[in-house]
Amino acid sequence: MRKFNIPVFVPHKGCPYDCVFCNQKRITGNLKETTPDDVTRIIEEHLKTLPSVDRTIEVAFFGGSFTGIPIEEQSALMERVKPYIESGEVYGIRLSTRPDYINDEILQNLKKYGVTTIELGVQSMVDTVLKTSNRGHTSEDVAKAVELIHSYGFSLGLQMMTGLPGDTPEYSIETAKRIIALKPDFVRIYPTLTIKDTYLEKMYHKGEYQPQTLEDAVDLAKELLLMFEESGIGVIRIGLQPTDEINANASVVAGPFHSSFGELVESAVYYDIIENAVKGLSGDVTIYVNPKEVSKATGNKRKNIIRIKNNTGINIKIATDDNLKRREVRYTCF
Repeated sequence: MRKFNIPVFVPHKGCPYDCVFCNQKRITGNLKETTPDDVTRIIEEHLKTLPSVDRTIEVAFFGGSFTGIPIEEQSALMERVKPYIESGEVYGIRLSTRPDYINDEILQNLKKYGVTTIELGVQSMVDTVLKTSNRGHTSEDVAKAVELIHSYGFSLGLQMMTGLPGDTPEYSIETAKRIIALKPDFVRIYPTLTIKDTYLEKMYHKGEYQPQTLEDAVDLAKELLLMFEESGIGVIRIGLQPTDEINANASVVAGPFHSSFGELVESAVYYDIIENAVKGLSGDVTIYVNPKEVSKATGNKRKNIIRIKNNTGINIKIATDDNLKRREVRYTCF
């Protein structure tokens, strides 16, 4: 069964705060408000392009703090999804919101309209980082919201960011540990990007904020990815989705932007696996991986092959083996 999202972006709706890193209209690529008619149109357009069988579809309200919108407006948007849930064309609704906009009234209303998944923008579980970023909530707010969401039986996702003002790799690791303790169903990891028309851009130009380098962001995200996976928590995205606005030639002023950031992280994991596999070997080695994993094992611009050669003197060739699983390798020497 394949899973699909129909994304409906609600830019900066419902959020009274201006987090230092945030310009939701640029991040979502949506520069106008979303109406109930837009919801119907978007669903209809996407249903035409999706498989008619062997599918699970959720309509996803992303981009703002959905539950911060007046509850009547929430209901008006979700009402347009209801006929598709009743017909079986759509399984349910997922949405993203803030931890401090979760309460019993809100969750009861979400249940009524068929919401299945709630994602919370946690960003950090370190209160000093949250305050410096002007998040407007605390780590305790996160814990309370998570407990309440769990009690209603929703699927729960938590989003964290790295490289925020005042953040450190150690703080990010601490955030990951505390997120793991909250037992979400999945997480997203977003390295902080400096976006045009944000307070963070002003901080950056004044020299008050130093963004992560791409290499540092990849190394940290790799460590976080492995922590979550070892705890049985899926990581469904690493890095912002590139758009016309989220692009080095558009609204990204500084920070570790890469159009395939998640693949860079996976490649970093593969480097460690391959380095360990060839330890003690010499000469030429063929590394076999699953066919779907070749680009990750090779690395961007053959980076893994080049690094192995530079660090060990071993010439690596990547080949395929359909019997191997994700991140499983074998090797032959010749």
